[in-house]
Amino acid sequence: MTKIAIVTDSTASIPKSIADKLNIYQVAYYIHRGTEMLQDLVTIQRKEFLKWLSSTDKLPTTASPGPGDYLSMYEKLAHEGFEEIISVHMTSKGSGAYQATKIAQSMIHETMKNLKIKVIDTLNVSMCQGWMVIEAARAAKSGSSLEEIVAKIEGMIPITQMIQTADTLRYLYMGGRIGKATHLIGSLLSLKPLISMDNGEIVSLGVARGLNKAYQKMVAHVEATIGPGVRIKVAYVHAGALEKVQILKEIVESKLDCIESFITELSPALMVHTGPGTTGLCYFPVID
Repeated sequence: MTKIAIVTDSTASIPKSIADKLNIYQVAYYIHRGTEMLQDLVTIQRKEFLKWLSSTDKLPTTASPGPGDYLSMYEKLAHEGFEEIISVHMTSKGSGAYQATKIAQSMIHETMKNLKIKVIDTLNVSMCQGWMVIEAARAAKSGSSLEEIVAKIEGMIPITQMIQTADTLRYLYMGGRIGKATHLIGSLLSLKPLISMDNGEIVSLGVARGLNKAYQKMVAHVEATIGPGVRIKVAYVHAGALEKVQILKEIVESKLDCIESFITELSPALMVHTGPGTTGLCYFPVID
């Protein structure tokens, strides 16, 4: 059986237990904090970073891994005996990761022409990207071919969606990642903005007055999107807001048919842009 490796980035925010079980390989994003250069989930962890982020008045910057980072990963996997690699990354409209992987792909083919690498732009972020990676890794373990796994991921891209809300849009705005939701900047504190992704860019789904109404609006949006009786897989994401996201989980699973779900915390590199207090969900309908 051909060995297929699944590669992604730390920003996918996949729970470590799942990544370890499925042998998912991850390349770390970078966080520049003053003169420090931190590696996401390698030299900086969630709890420590969140504590610092909540008190700072100067937002750090983030950077995607460079071609050399991906080249090193691909070479490592080739030396471990992998013959094919599927490399799955966040939206190319919000990060340079996809472009960096394409460069690395070209570089390694100069010396390892038989190594087959497929690079995929998910046009999404966070656990939407993560779900595609998880399903790909499961398929690889079950013996699916590279072509079958790629087709599975490409089928998930248009139907996997993120909806999240934050205590403030300050972090998205300061980081320049607000996309087409700039009109929400002036929202009152009591209004909770709902944001999503459309074709790789951040978009607004409106606002709700208070967190509970925001969660109800999230569920209504999912119901309207998937239609009646459709089962979903969902990951609940948060940034230092476990108790809040547990409430969201209870509401969602009281109204929707969730055949798989778990809670995960965003990686520090994503926390830079969402800020503390962010909660949301990433889901896709399961089509038999």
